[in-house]
Amino acid sequence: MFWIGVLLAAVAGGAALIWFGGKTKPRPFPPFVQETLLDEWTTLPAGLPAPVERYFRAVFRGERAPVIRTAVVTGRAKLRIKGVPLEGRFRFIHEAGQHYRHYLEATLFGRPIMQVNERYIDGQTRFELPWGVEEHSAKAAQAANLGLWSESIWLPSIFFTDPRVRWEGIDATHARLIVPFEGGDDSFTVTFDADSGLLTRLESLRYRDATEQAEKILWRNDIEGWIDAHGVRTPKTGIVHWMDQKLPWAIFTVDEIAYNVDLSTTLRAKGL
Repeated sequence: MFWIGVLLAAVAGGAALIWFGGKTKPRPFPPFVQETLLDEWTTLPAGLPAPVERYFRAVFRGERAPVIRTAVVTGRAKLRIKGVPLEGRFRFIHEAGQHYRHYLEATLFGRPIMQVNERYIDGQTRFELPWGVEEHSAKAAQAANLGLWSESIWLPSIFFTDPRVRWEGIDATHARLIVPFEGGDDSFTVTFDADSGLLTRLESLRYRDATEQAEKILWRNDIEGWIDAHGVRTPKTGIVHWMDQKLPWAIFTVDEIAYNVDLSTTLRAKGL
């Protein structure tokens, strides 16, 4: 009985250590090496649904908006890996409306214990995880495409400069965002705050895994707080939640955004 007690105490102590270590925030990634270049401007198009036009006017503080061709979004995250809560940090690299690459680190006591390299380039997905590599599938592509467009809230002018994107009005605080996917399209239901006009939520039906039995699940992205990124109001924190689960899968909080940087060697690289 003595040794059973010792073993249970050791297990409990180890679990407590992991729990406390998982709550230690890592240091931020170093700033991206290139500086933002805003060298092209456009105006809001006519005919947008009322809540969408109000949102863009709030984001750009008027009708004039920078054309955003690329973006690098860097920050820290709260992740839930196999049900275990961990702090982490991320860098999302976007060629606007076309491709992305994600680099994430889950950390313990502020130090990386797991790296994830994920990309969606030329319509093909690749996930490099500690337990293996997952290559392209149709369901993974659908999920990645929705991921690309949901993260485009950090480069908002793409939502009207890309001719493939359409908006449909629903009511005073909701609209449907229709985005391209392969030969057709996919969509989000978007909610806007009645007072500020700012975007508060994107919802869509998305695949979580690529098995034959998988079905689409309601996937929600909530926005909390806003920051100024080179004169553009962008979300500070995004909360990602599969609605068949009680807790969010991830909470991403931005430290830095760089716009219109050269991605010729960065988009297809690994790590930072």
